[in-house]
Amino acid sequence: MKKIKSALISVSDKSKLKPLLKILNKNKIKLISSGGTFQTIKKLKFNCEEVSNFTGFNEILDGRVKTLHPKIYAGILNKRNNKSHLRDIKKNHFENIDLVIVNFYPFEKTIKKTKYHSKILENIDIGGPSLVRAAAKNYHDVTVITSSNNYNDLIEQLKKYNGSTTLEFRKKMSQLAFVETAYYDSLIANYFNKISSLDFPAKKVTHYSLLDRLRYGENPHQKAAVYSQDGKHRINQIHGKSLSYNNYNDIFSALTISKSFPKNAGVVILKHSNPCGVSVIKHNLMSYRAALACDPISAFGGIVSCNFKITKNIAIELREIFLEVIIANGFDGNALKILKQKKNLRLIDASDFKLNENIKINSFDNTLLMQQDDNQIFLKDNFKVVSRKRPNKSQFENLVFAFNICRYVKSNAIVLASKKSTIGIGSGQPSRLDSCKIAIDKMRKFIDPKDEIVAASDAFFPFVDGVEKLIQSGVSAIIQPSGSIRDKDIIKFANATDTVLVFSKTRHFRH
Repeated sequence: MKKIKSALISVSDKSKLKPLLKILNKNKIKLISSGGTFQTIKKLKFNCEEVSNFTGFNEILDGRVKTLHPKIYAGILNKRNNKSHLRDIKKNHFENIDLVIVNFYPFEKTIKKTKYHSKILENIDIGGPSLVRAAAKNYHDVTVITSSNNYNDLIEQLKKYNGSTTLEFRKKMSQLAFVETAYYDSLIANYFNKISSLDFPAKKVTHYSLLDRLRYGENPHQKAAVYSQDGKHRINQIHGKSLSYNNYNDIFSALTISKSFPKNAGVVILKHSNPCGVSVIKHNLMSYRAALACDPISAFGGIVSCNFKITKNIAIELREIFLEVIIANGFDGNALKILKQKKNLRLIDASDFKLNENIKINSFDNTLLMQQDDNQIFLKDNFKVVSRKRPNKSQFENLVFAFNICRYVKSNAIVLASKKSTIGIGSGQPSRLDSCKIAIDKMRKFIDPKDEIVAASDAFFPFVDGVEKLIQSGVSAIIQPSGSIRDKDIIKFANATDTVLVFSKTRHFRH
């Protein structure tokens, strides 16, 4: 046990102070404070000594220097059972500081509110993190509190142990304190990386806050959790049981695709993070039906993401199949009544969801693999018609649609499309030819296309066999990245079969 006789309080968040001050006062703990915190404590009618009076040194540099003083840090950092430390304290007429209650300038809130660099700089806390690190280092003798969420824990300790705290409690608060300073410093580091346009600095630090501990990971024997950089859920769940690891993974994949569609249009049906049906037909109900028709068997137990508001007529059809999750840009009242009849069905409102992060992260052992996201906007300049036969407007639009979906399908990826809807998807095969066969088989199983069929490949065809297979199935136009040593053979074959062939300047693997 360590008896607390004096406390230094310097907080940006001044809420919840009164109950804490009451227990400190009851235990006759001396209070030291500065600036706005000192004024707040005085307004609440508690005795408090101002830091400048305690140190004998006035605040300077507009408050930039106030707690940075040997008397403060010696009072915190001295080991109470170290004779040399005790001599130094006595020689300099210093006092022990047994409790440090500090939270930092609101840097995170500031960078969200303003882009003025000078204002952001002034909200980088220097004294606060320094005090916290000192107290956390000396947790054997000093208690440190960095969040108002822990005030009640401290109050319970002081009540239970007559103004003292346990070593176990101090150690726990120390751990939280070092996490807090690391998080705070990572915010600052990443802000400077951002304004310096450094996506891949020499040292990479991250900051994430726990949102939920999940029931399990991909499988029941795996532990899992979900974190967020700003500590807030970016996914607004409005109905249904809690989300699983697999749900999150699929939701992220579905939103990545649907948010690439034109505004308020398009449906993607997804299973195991692979699309099994996609359509951007302007009529919303027809768009859903077209996406479902691509592979209604795989859609069972999947996720539907609608890039528009779901109305009653769409909800009626959605409830007819078993789905894990439905995502939309809102649900009207009638649609909610219908869909909420399924208690376990998760409903996600993605009205305010925006894709902001440009860096994708994959991890293995002690290694992070990082890359920019494949969010390139397709422009006409990205593509070159290399066949004698040129695509008409409708063909070209369908080719670009298919190519866009192709980059969200696990490689090797082949997408067949007609009328801005997928009609066959082949994914995740080591052989591109096998992906062609799967896409064709899916089309023949579920769709009897009456209109022109186009095909997209996420990378070049290394041989003519894949292109030949697609053309034999009725494909009249193909889009693929260039770069094969056999590109000329592919062009020659397209010309010989009167097929439209478009090359992309960029490849779009998704592993």
